[in-house]
Amino acid sequence: MKNTIRVSAAALALAVPLLTHAAQIVVGQVGPMSGLEAAQGRAYAAGMQLAFGNANAAGVNGHTFTLVRKDDGGRPEDTIAGTKELLEKDKPLVLAGYFGSRNVADLIKAGLLEKDKIALVGYRTGEIRPDVPWVYNVRAGLRDELNKVVEHLATIGITRLGLLYEEGPGAPALLAAADEAAGKAKVAIGTKAAYPAGTASIGPAVDTFLKQKPQAILMVATGAAAAGFIEQYRAGGGTAQLFAHSGADIEQLSKRLSEEQMQGVAIAQVTPSPYKISSRIAKEFADTVAKTKDLEVPVSYAMMEGFITGKVIVEAVRRQGARPTREGIASALEAMDRLDLGGYLVGFRPGVRTGSRFVELSIISGTGKIRQ
Repeated sequence: MKNTIRVSAAALALAVPLLTHAAQIVVGQVGPMSGLEAAQGRAYAAGMQLAFGNANAAGVNGHTFTLVRKDDGGRPEDTIAGTKELLEKDKPLVLAGYFGSRNVADLIKAGLLEKDKIALVGYRTGEIRPDVPWVYNVRAGLRDELNKVVEHLATIGITRLGLLYEEGPGAPALLAAADEAAGKAKVAIGTKAAYPAGTASIGPAVDTFLKQKPQAILMVATGAAAAGFIEQYRAGGGTAQLFAHSGADIEQLSKRLSEEQMQGVAIAQVTPSPYKISSRIAKEFADTVAKTKDLEVPVSYAMMEGFITGKVIVEAVRRQGARPTREGIASALEAMDRLDLGGYLVGFRPGVRTGSRFVELSIISGTGKIRQ
């Protein structure tokens, strides 16, 4: 009996430090929970929460994960204000799931990430941007998407292209990358038209493309702007093939537009499809959704991307053991050279913080269904 007591006491003594160092990992998101991109912002959050729920059930060094999110309505000034408030009050270990070219650019410019030594993992923008410290993405870059679409068009003999894009500081880099992709594929982007940043005011751009008549139009636009463009362009008699970058949100387009308007529209996707079991991560996602009651929003590509972001964050915390820190998140990510999440690879290293090269095209059939 005495021996049993001594063994139990020793086991308890060993357990106490583990319990002491177990932490509640707060993940902070400031994104569009309302406004034009609310569907994507909320879906991204829901995807992260699915991943964190799995981690909490399985156990990660005794830690638990909590997502705290704030609504910026898509407004850059509210992104900054919300992040400052989040950092002060909720003390997140890592930030995730930010949206908008200006929003992310202004966050970096404000110096909050560097000052607080906190990483941003997972974001969505519509610009070509350099990799900078503290900012990590789990998806392919816009340059990869442009190359994929232009190569596909060149293969099927389409050589006269148009480009719809959002105005802003990142526009020159986007235009240069688009021209570079076109040059490699030996095609030409002869017509370019912009719409005002943070809006869906695409009327003048529609008029430009109806007049110039390119064979295909690349839309580097938000979901709301892309939907408005397709609607007005088709109503005006436009017949060019339409290709959108991943930020356009295929679910938002399908919900707003008719099957006739959507027929033949193609969208670059940077994650596996959330609608079919094509890989282990797709099955894990589907199984998690199936056992989750009362999903806040419908399943979508944005939700799948949030799920991937959540899994990357969990892995970065797991690699730190009992004492995860903000700086430790960045160090773990920098050493995450080839993480296989189940048929979807994510890798970072010093100076390379765009974690994936995965791009495939989703094409809408005549019945409004998605086909790869």
